[in-house]
Formats: sequence, C-alpha cells, structure tokens
Amino acid sequence: MPYNGAVLILALDTSSTAGSLAVLRHEKLVGLVSTLGEETYSSRMFRHLEFLLRELSLKLEQFDLFAVSAGPGSFTGLRVGLVAAKGWAEVYNKPVVGVSVLEAIAAQSNSAAAVLVPAFDARRGEVYFGVYRRGKDLLALEGDECVLRPEEFLRTIAERPGSSEFAIISPTPEVFADALSRMEKEHLPVPHVERVSSVLAPLIGQLGFMRAQRGQVSDALTLDANYVRRTDAQAYAKRQ
Repeated sequence: MPYNGAVLILALDTSSTAGSLAVLRHEKLVGLVSTLGEETYSSRMFRHLEFLLRELSLKLEQFDLFAVSAGPGSFTGLRVGLVAAKGWAEVYNKPVVGVSVLEAIAAQSNSAAAVLVPAFDARRGEVYFGVYRRGKDLLALEGDECVLRPEEFLRTIAERPGSSEFAIISPTPEVFADALSRMEKEHLPVPHVERVSSVLAPLIGQLGFMRAQRGQVSDALTLDANYVRRTDAQAYAKRQ
C-alpha cells in the first residue's frame, strides 16, 4: 500500500566488503555507517546497527520500512542481510523491499544517456552488470542481470544497437583497466566508465521508499535474492 506522512526507513547493503547501513526519513538521509574491510560486511553489520541506532536514539520497532540489497553480490553477505531484514519485517509486522545493487549503482549516474549500464567487480575475473532504461522517475531493467569477464562485457555492450546511447557506471572502474587498454591497442572504440560511490545503503533506502509509494513491497516470505551466478557448491555439483 502507498505510504504517506513521515516514513522512517532502515536500509542496508551487505552485498560486498564495502557495505553500509543508512537511516532515512522519506528520501532524506539522517544517518549512515559504512566501512571497507577484507571481511564481508555482514560480519560487522550488527555492530554498526547498534551504534547507529544508539546515535540516533532509535529502536528497530520505530521503522516503517526495511530496504535491503537483493543482489547480485556476495552469497554470504546477501543471505545475512536478507535474513536480517526479513526477520525484522516479520517480528515488527512491517513491509520490506529488496533493491538491486545494480539499480542502486545506476541511480547515481550523472549521465544524460537514455540507457544506463551499471557494472561492478564480481571477483573471479568477472563483473556483474545490467542494462537499465530511463523511465519517468524510475529505471527499467531490460533483460536479466548478468555476469561476464570485463572484456566480454565491454564488447557485448559496444556491439548492442544504439551503443552511443549507453553510459557505463561503476563503483569499481579499475576492473576494466586491462580490457580498456587492450581495446585501445586494437583501435576499437573505448567507452568511458563513470565512477560512482560504493556506499549504496542511502540509494537502496531511496529506491525502496519510491517502490513503497507505488505499493511495491514484499513480506518475509516472498523476498528473495538474485545471486546471478551459481555458488561454488552448485558449480561443483554440476561438474560432477
């Protein structure tokens, strides 16, 4: 159901080591905790949550909406974040919204391009990416979110019809450095990659609020992750 009045939102991104927690009133950010470390962010999320709630004199039961990164990203991180958000939604009988990490990346772009292509480091020499078309006050995903090697990704995007309308956006543009260098040596068109922040919780909160206004909320039973890529265990089982 659409939301009116003062809405307090707790947003979390546990998709990578550069995770974050944010508190918003409507779309305005009022509190943020983010750190970058070697360990998956989910391992320190609850310490940060305790600190943030204490600093803002808030309790979990006061939130009207929970927004959480739903993938792609770290399998462990996403699972922990989703379980936490779904648990809070269930205990406090509040709605929850899952937001794509790639959509949160695209939402930061300053480009005027009609089509945005967010991408970020997927580890294992690959990148996650999606193709989003601008609409009225929203981004619409075209096709599926995918994973490819950086050079395959850049060539795939360059070969799409209307490639001049595309803008590539990434919080980890360094993963494209080698592929862009090879394209330049081959005298191929080298696309520009716009760098944006890896701190995604505020964007996840804002996008979650916009969806809640449109009535696009979930509950603890229906919310799930979009991992894009199989886990190591699944890949091993398929090989066997």
